[in-house]
Amino acid sequence: MNELIQLTAAEAAEKLASGEITSVELTQAHLDRIAATDGAPLSDNRADGKNGLNAFLHINAEEALATAAAVDADRAAGKELPPLAGVPIAVKDLIVTKGQPTTAASRMLEGWMSPYDGTVTRKVREARMPILGKTNLDEFAMGSSNEHSAFGVVRNPWALDRAPGGSGGGSAAAVTAFQAPLALGTDTGGSIRQPAALTGSVGVKPTYGSVSRYGVIAMASSLDQVGPVARTVLDTALLHEAIAGHDPLDATSLPDEPGNFVEEAKAGAEAARKGDLSGLRIGVIKELGGGNGEGFEAGVLARFRESVEELRAAGAEIIEVSLPSVTEAISAYYMIMSSEVSSNLARYDGVRYGLRVVPEDGPVTIERVMSATRSAGFGHEVKRRIILGTHVLSAGYYDAYYGSAQKVRTLIQRDFDAVFEQVDVLVSPTAPETAFKFGEKTSDPLAMYLYDVATIPANLAGIPGMNVPNAVSSEGLPIGFQVLAPARGDLVMYKVASLVEALSDDVAGQCPAANWEEK
Repeated sequence: MNELIQLTAAEAAEKLASGEITSVELTQAHLDRIAATDGAPLSDNRADGKNGLNAFLHINAEEALATAAAVDADRAAGKELPPLAGVPIAVKDLIVTKGQPTTAASRMLEGWMSPYDGTVTRKVREARMPILGKTNLDEFAMGSSNEHSAFGVVRNPWALDRAPGGSGGGSAAAVTAFQAPLALGTDTGGSIRQPAALTGSVGVKPTYGSVSRYGVIAMASSLDQVGPVARTVLDTALLHEAIAGHDPLDATSLPDEPGNFVEEAKAGAEAARKGDLSGLRIGVIKELGGGNGEGFEAGVLARFRESVEELRAAGAEIIEVSLPSVTEAISAYYMIMSSEVSSNLARYDGVRYGLRVVPEDGPVTIERVMSATRSAGFGHEVKRRIILGTHVLSAGYYDAYYGSAQKVRTLIQRDFDAVFEQVDVLVSPTAPETAFKFGEKTSDPLAMYLYDVATIPANLAGIPGMNVPNAVSSEGLPIGFQVLAPARGDLVMYKVASLVEALSDDVAGQCPAANWEEK
């Protein structure tokens, strides 16, 4: 495997700045890796152990190499460049990107070219980062396994017969398989953190409103948040700093300036090296991995508790806390999320843009075109959530379902506020199990929904959360450790996450993808 693609983003940035490597070399190495390992969707029956991840829906080779060449020329001319200039990145295909297709992995938007860049895409361009392409996802970000993409499943680099998690399985798999050092994802109920846990990558959901959602195809507007995916905590910090900040184009954007996440990540790693965590208060959530650990796989729970004890041994104060309302989080989430889905996806009507299906027989009316278009353009999971959300919002049910769910959301926010008066951060397993095989949960939507039990509460509360890979199971699959912090507490989250990373196994290096030969 080419040594260039094994570099972390921080290492690559350092070598680029020193002139040891060029951005064209680095970008071409990653494009070659994609060509050798992404291959065909599983449904084509052409994928084998050395290709077929299907992590990308579109490859942006020409533009990426042009950006890289321009960075190299400016660097040679002595111009001052941003920290990540020349480091390539992948972008989840839910974020509009001018000059590239943006499909949300749906037939509804197949081939659609955005006329503008989303704010995070614009910031990536301003950071002079070559965009390698757009990554696969569950259709309109609805799913927890990446089995609901209209363009084929994404395969997990750790075991090709297993799901990489969802909805952002494409971004997580691309980073883990060394196709990209960095990627952007979106997290509505865990769609960055859960795939990161299942693929052994680092995934961050920032504080709601701290990263702009302008130009992100909306699933559930009050829950969606853009965030970074990488192989190390430091790399996510570098990317987070590049994309964070106030945006007047996003009505929910916070006025805060981006924090110095990189310095906090380095400080955490240094504290772990010294073995002195005195003064740090870490809360273990009774309902999510604390107590008797009900609902969590034995191996996941055991490694989580080992990590907690390592933090205790290094001087952190460990406090078990209770968040009673999180037991209702999944129910509240699916009421709120599906309601917002029903509203946001109403725009896909076959009239304004995207797919249009005209009925072959009978009169051509707006109603019949809309019905035919939505029937053909949306997949089963999207239709399921639209129907649920429309029912929840209907007359006679609004107060009983949607109104009650919003009250539960308020209780969850209050519970988090109260607990964060006692502790600096909260920790839990990120996912209740390691990666599952394709088809194991798709026949039972409820079982799939329950897979996000540990990640959903953070979205309802608007707080930041991060997955850190902390071990490999006896089956050879990665296990994730979640760190949650108060709203606007992203800095302390980075510090603690880097502590956990420093005390954990080198998970990324154990991925079978690290040993794939490129042909």
